[in-house]
Amino acid sequence: MALYPLQLLYSILQWILDRLLSPIPPPPNAHLSRPKIAIIGAGLTGVSSASHCVGHGFDVTIFEAGDEKSLGGIWSKVNNTSGLQIHSIMYRFHPSVRWSTGYPDRQQIVSQITQLWKRYGLQERTKFNTCVTSVTQDNLGRWTVNDPSNGHFDGVMAAVGTCGDPKIPHMPGQEKFKGEVYHSSKLDGKTAQGKKVLIIGGGASAVEALEFVVHTGAKSTSVLARSEKWIIPRNAFVDTLLAFNIFGQETMFSWIPESLLRIFFYRDLDDLAPQSEGLFTETPMVNSDIFHQIRAGKAEWLRGDILGFTEKGIRFNHRSKGVPKGGPGRESVVEGDMVIMATGFARPSLAFLPDEVFKEPYAPPNWYLQVFPPQHMSICANNCTYVNAIGTVGNYHIGIYTRLLLMFLVDPLARPQEKWMKRWIDMTTAVKRHAPTGAFDFFTYSELMYWFVFCIVINPFRWKWAPFVLSGIGSALPLRVVKREDSIRNGLGLKRYRHEQNS
Repeated sequence: MALYPLQLLYSILQWILDRLLSPIPPPPNAHLSRPKIAIIGAGLTGVSSASHCVGHGFDVTIFEAGDEKSLGGIWSKVNNTSGLQIHSIMYRFHPSVRWSTGYPDRQQIVSQITQLWKRYGLQERTKFNTCVTSVTQDNLGRWTVNDPSNGHFDGVMAAVGTCGDPKIPHMPGQEKFKGEVYHSSKLDGKTAQGKKVLIIGGGASAVEALEFVVHTGAKSTSVLARSEKWIIPRNAFVDTLLAFNIFGQETMFSWIPESLLRIFFYRDLDDLAPQSEGLFTETPMVNSDIFHQIRAGKAEWLRGDILGFTEKGIRFNHRSKGVPKGGPGRESVVEGDMVIMATGFARPSLAFLPDEVFKEPYAPPNWYLQVFPPQHMSICANNCTYVNAIGTVGNYHIGIYTRLLLMFLVDPLARPQEKWMKRWIDMTTAVKRHAPTGAFDFFTYSELMYWFVFCIVINPFRWKWAPFVLSGIGSALPLRVVKREDSIRNGLGLKRYRHEQNS
């Protein structure tokens, strides 16, 4: 009950954000204008991007490889016990989203995606069971998805995400194991009650497995982690502070948050904190339960290498802190009744995009603002090129990227030239040249916001678009200005810009 006033304030805040920032859904059977966008993927990002487009009066078609049960992307495939590890205030993938709790479960997330899909009338604009194999451009700058029967498009939004089918590796001796083996995403209907559970992996999928273990009352849990990964608390304030590192990399001050985490979060379990890997090099694991389980004697975190299965469990090479993967250690058998493969998901392919967008050194994720290939500013790979980050994949940046694409398509003077897109990539690479990762292999949410502001400020013809791009407010004014600019150019005898032509 003590949290009720905060929940009420949160509900009021969400209502205000919805009223202020949500674009108005089009009426049924509305005739929407160009540019028309092809959106590939009906997950969280695809549905959110499509709703922004139609809400601002632009037509879309969503192409989804699966059937209607696939609506929601990865959230349609995971366990019912799965839920957000970050606070939902950091997972507002559309202004109209209304979360009833701070940490919604899988059912509520899918429900919000479905409601958004219906609210903006996207049912009639979604083609299910349509696997996209090619996206090609004709000499008029129009895009074709698979074949001309699907129509022509002015822009393409790739929204296939980073999580596809489950990765289920076969390990030596697995057929000898007398217990149960499941992937971390296939645990519905299963139970770990009274069992010794072995979790193979130490990333986001391990979080999913831990949720299952906690919900079903396992006797004990052993997490067998090959790599050292930072674990941060499930706390909105802490997670937000970490995302404020605008440099998006390790700095001379990184020791401060790392030390604070060791002192106040790891405490007596400091041995589990990475020794050589910095906090701002890889996506951290967000979970508070594992330390509670370890301190209660119900779980253990083991660092080492999987050598194979035995009848009773896993042959495991225990490595000391700081010893690299495959290094020397002590071998033993970790016994268990159930093995959960927290081995993650295969990354969906972007091979349907034109070959030229994959040419080095400007191959993903080394694209303009990480999502626009320099060769084609009319392609946006929203939420499917990032590698590691501290922040969230389901927040306001989805709408910002979508509106940037619309601005590029609608306003010729706001379009980036290929050479300037490449120079921005080169500049960012130079600025982050000392980062232990590649310049675009890790970023923080505040760095992402800096990219957006820089993109607007650097070109005066984009200033009029700033409120629209950054918040979704006021598309009418910049459109009127664009028409005025067109009339001036026409009066001077200048050619109108073709769709794909750069300014």
